[in-house]
Amino acid sequence: MPSSSLPLHSQHQRTYHENKFVYPVLSRRSKGVSIGVNLNPDKICNFDCIYCQVDRREESETRFVGLDQLLDELDHMLKIVLSGEIYQDAKFSEIPLKLRRLNDIAFSGDGEPTTYRNFDQIVKEVADLKQKHQADQVKMVLITNASMLHRASTQAALKIFDEHQGEIWAKLDAGTESYFKTVDRTKIHFTQILENIAFAAKQRPIVIQSLFMRINQEPPSAAEIDAYCARLNEVLKSGGEIKLVQVYTIARRTTEDYVASLSSAQVDQIASKVKEQTNLATEVYYGNAD
Repeated sequence: MPSSSLPLHSQHQRTYHENKFVYPVLSRRSKGVSIGVNLNPDKICNFDCIYCQVDRREESETRFVGLDQLLDELDHMLKIVLSGEIYQDAKFSEIPLKLRRLNDIAFSGDGEPTTYRNFDQIVKEVADLKQKHQADQVKMVLITNASMLHRASTQAALKIFDEHQGEIWAKLDAGTESYFKTVDRTKIHFTQILENIAFAAKQRPIVIQSLFMRINQEPPSAAEIDAYCARLNEVLKSGGEIKLVQVYTIARRTTEDYVASLSSAQVDQIASKVKEQTNLATEVYYGNAD
């Protein structure tokens, strides 16, 4: 099912007033308000994706996570979003009534959240705050490139997600090693990502998030999309469960000028092929190329 866009959908600044770690956004994929938890304000990431809006050449002053400050910021953010006070803010005042709901607390931000060494500790503290605000209906979402899902600390954190309305949204942008290296620009092997995704999917149903784009005006080839579908089927055949595939394209400004959005028709074409070849549920999210 397609998702329509509002101006705020393209404004995902990871800042809010004086906050350093916690920020609210209107999320296309969450279909409501999402509270982001940014564990990488120093912009450190083990991927350097060509479509990312974060300039990895730019350094931030903050090189650590101040846990007390993060929790104070989240405590206040939960209060103003759940009470509706946030909609008095000029930036959020025009959100339609049907989208004025807190859908999730998402571990996302300016880098890969699971690279933070005390990730499980932070997840536990966030879960406790969610309970304090009696927000049982609010999901906890991990938006991850899947590179660290095999770590013991990440595995411990995932168990906490499972106990608190958690969802794992794992990135998979390619079907082949060569395309993976072109798009995600990392030293981590594609096989490690695939193994981690399959491992996580055997423990709980996961969401696959896949961004496709034009690179030097060229969309991904039919062969690449076929290979991508084959990777999804391999996860399923290994005993993993994928409850949704999000097929989307660029909606915000990127740091690389040779990448651009696919048209809505191109996004639909990829999603149709995914459904035909995998029989998985898909959702599409369009960009700005039409």
